[in-house]
Amino acid sequence: MKQPRAWQRMLSGRRLDLLDPTPMDIEIDDIAHGLSFVARWNGQTFGEFPYSVAEHSVLVERLFTAMNPSQPAKWQLAALLHDAPEYVIGDMISPVKAAVGPGYAELDDRLTATIHIRFGLPATIPAQIKKQIKKADKISAWLEATQIAGFSIEESNKFFGAPATDLRLPTTLKPRPPMEVKADFIARFNELMP
Repeated sequence: MKQPRAWQRMLSGRRLDLLDPTPMDIEIDDIAHGLSFVARWNGQTFGEFPYSVAEHSVLVERLFTAMNPSQPAKWQLAALLHDAPEYVIGDMISPVKAAVGPGYAELDDRLTATIHIRFGLPATIPAQIKKQIKKADKISAWLEATQIAGFSIEESNKFFGAPATDLRLPTTLKPRPPMEVKADFIARFNELMP
């Protein structure tokens, strides 16, 4: 029986097999471009532009670095790339990911490992680092929810946990044009790559 096509043609010309990805088919420009056009919150945000996964990723890395200033650049890079697979599989809100089941998580994990290897990170991030990145991710979700996704502070506290009051949080999130966000994502990537 013929195997169905499971590859995605990238703007770089690469063909990424989503079911059997290889590090050689991963390019940062493809990731940055894709993430800049993938909307968080299923596009249900205020503003002239959707709030992209690329913009979220840059914010998560900034929060991670601010909360963990002694962590080396490789873990800052891991924070920047924490949602990188979404450049080809899209973003789903957490309740939908849970309803889809383990298949989504397996696909996400496989792509994450391949992306990490491509950029010199371990396929699996140490549990403590992953936990710190997740903490920054939840703070980012809280900020996004309260500032641009229409959630009340009470709702956000319930779903994401109230951020620590001693953190210097961004005061205003404003969705920006995709190509501007892409440039910022790539610039930060270049700063963090050895």
